[in-house]
Amino acid sequence: MKPNTLVKRSSLFLVVLLLFSCKSGTKTETPEQPNILFILSDDHTSQAWGLYGGILADYAQNGNLKRLAREGAVLNNAFCTNSICTPSRGSILTGQYSHMNQVYTLSEPLPKGHPNIAKTLGQNGYQTAIIGKWHLVGQPEGFDYFNVLPGQGLYWDPVMKTKENWVDGHDGTQGTVHKGFSTDVITDLTISHLEKRDKNQPFLMFCNFKATHEPFEYPERFAHLYEDMEMPEPESLLDWGKETTGRTFGGQILERLGVRWDEATKNPEKFWTSYPGLPYPLDGLDSIQKRKKIYQKLVKDFLRCGAAIDDNIGKLLDYLEAEGVADNTIVVYTADQGYFLGEHGFFDKRLIYEESLRMPFVIRYPKKIKGGQRIDDIILNIDFAPLIADYAGLERPDYMQGTSFREILEGNPPAAWRQSMYYRYWLHHPHRPAHFGIRNHRYKLALFYGQDLDKQGTSKETTPAQWEFYDLKEDPKELHNAVNEEKYEKVIQSMKKELLEQRKMYGDMDEDYPQMQAILETAFQE
Repeated sequence: MKPNTLVKRSSLFLVVLLLFSCKSGTKTETPEQPNILFILSDDHTSQAWGLYGGILADYAQNGNLKRLAREGAVLNNAFCTNSICTPSRGSILTGQYSHMNQVYTLSEPLPKGHPNIAKTLGQNGYQTAIIGKWHLVGQPEGFDYFNVLPGQGLYWDPVMKTKENWVDGHDGTQGTVHKGFSTDVITDLTISHLEKRDKNQPFLMFCNFKATHEPFEYPERFAHLYEDMEMPEPESLLDWGKETTGRTFGGQILERLGVRWDEATKNPEKFWTSYPGLPYPLDGLDSIQKRKKIYQKLVKDFLRCGAAIDDNIGKLLDYLEAEGVADNTIVVYTADQGYFLGEHGFFDKRLIYEESLRMPFVIRYPKKIKGGQRIDDIILNIDFAPLIADYAGLERPDYMQGTSFREILEGNPPAAWRQSMYYRYWLHHPHRPAHFGIRNHRYKLALFYGQDLDKQGTSKETTPAQWEFYDLKEDPKELHNAVNEEKYEKVIQSMKKELLEQRKMYGDMDEDYPQMQAILETAFQE
């Protein structure tokens, strides 16, 4: 398709969305609109929460996460629709898949004028603000106030950008320096802003932490946590590739993190970031020893970084209690996606595998949500915005693709709720090929189609289209790609059919990508 045709289509699409949004978000009668505090961290994967079991459950510092869980509901099956920072944030704000909000990789802003939940609530009586990590490139829209990190931002003495000093992109030279550790700074700024709010209006506040994103830094108070301890290892730490599990791609292996530590040690002025605890020598180790040693540093740094999040969640909860608004404030804590902590020998995210796909999520609202709940229904990040709108007393805006799960939280699950979910990752690289797939309560099927599709930041080196299939009941750690096993043939054919149906339902048909049509025709006839 010609570029000018794409521009015309995008423009028409935005006009249609705006027309929909003008008539959507209709306010219904509500006795009292609750405040909403949405706390979002980066990569703080469920393995590190201590609420989801696993080998690290007894090591995580999580007193305040447990407090939220006791007083609220924990989602056991919340999933990301595109497991990478920028697109996930776009989906959380808009309730849309990446192909709808046009945030595919790490480089695209939300289109100017695009509807989002902050705009919708702001038009219906809410004070809206976002403080911390934004990462959506362009200037935030729909927020009465924003004070955000440029790009990834810094862990120490972070620069923050407001409307007064805004420059599009990830430029960190503009803005105001705030002394201290970023998680502490973002919390303090959030509380300071809430103290200045109009108490006659409800608020929607996004408090977005940089933690636990690489380089996994932590404040001094946690520097000696886990010192001289040997952390337990995941079962698949020594997954070396296809010969081990039958997976079809290389992945982001731990050894690459070791190389980064070495480069940051040797060239601290030239490398893109610094890491705590360097130097961390790996010389003279065999392959198994090296992977095991890299894992130990990664998981300890990650948990120390997460401990600072738990500290600050406590500060936010205590503030709501002191203000006397805790009972009428919905508190959400989640992460933008999951993260590998040595599983399959990986770090990072991006993949449809469980550790990356799963989003930890806890919500507290004493007036409506019974404490101590565990919910197994399949919830997606595109459902978060409809949920917020619902609790604000609004009908679901027409631009949102997700669905409110309020009735599930309040003990009245609808008769028909999704039994499977659709996922698509666009940021193609040969080690982590672009792919889409479907997951239900037992099985997972994915096509790693391996094409860049001219998306920003992708590799032009394509990879062959290959299927992977996992039986999550028999193989919960995804240690065996069973796509060629005869006993699953009927299940796989049924899931291929449903995958096509979900792609059609969500409008993700690859009509603009001729190279995909041949791949799809072959792949779905196998």
